[in-house]
Amino acid sequence: MREILGRRLQRLRDRLTFRFPTSPAARNPDGGAASLLDAALTCATVRRWPVLPGVGRAGADSARCACPDPDCVVPGAHPFDPGLLAATTDPKMVAWWWSGRPAAPVLMATGGAAPCAVSLPAGAAARAVVRLDAQGMRLGPIVATPTRWSLLVAPYSLERLGELLYAKDHVPSSLRFHGEGGYLLLPPSPASGGGEVRWEREPSTGSQGLWLPEVEELVHALVEASSGAPGGGSRLAY
Repeated sequence: MREILGRRLQRLRDRLTFRFPTSPAARNPDGGAASLLDAALTCATVRRWPVLPGVGRAGADSARCACPDPDCVVPGAHPFDPGLLAATTDPKMVAWWWSGRPAAPVLMATGGAAPCAVSLPAGAAARAVVRLDAQGMRLGPIVATPTRWSLLVAPYSLERLGELLYAKDHVPSSLRFHGEGGYLLLPPSPASGGGEVRWEREPSTGSQGLWLPEVEELVHALVEASSGAPGGGSRLAY
């Protein structure tokens, strides 16, 4: 299956490269820029997840965010121009974006028909995943950065999330929710705090499509794992 998808992606990239010539860096098959274009096209055309380029870094050492905010807390890893509403699955638009900005991070617009996510600090997430695996809970894809892991879940509405959180006696403050109207940084983008975004667990599409857990099930399991940890939930804290 992976070889078939790889051949399809290569044919698509060849057609788009002919129509939208890219910079030498993006045409380099061994370069990171080429893999960012591949990742964006895979998300848009194979997984049907709407994507857009992140704002990226600026400066001689690429140490600061390219947005106008000098104190940006997620340097390079957020939408700016285009804005989040421009996210698309159109391969022509994706190719046009990355032809001009081959090193741009890949952002997925969460919600709607695309997955949502629940994220938590990396160390706590790694321990929680081990515990949930031991309990036999089925998890979906996991996106990992050096500081946080994001567990993909089925799409949910803000109203549904509000009802879920209201019904809980306690939810660790370190949990973050990437739902409708949000976004998620995808591999192999550079992480905002340094390092690279990677798949801790890659998406695998079966005959019925990508399987994702429901947000209620995952949050309940994470809260239980937190409550059962030494310190009454400190394992999910920074």
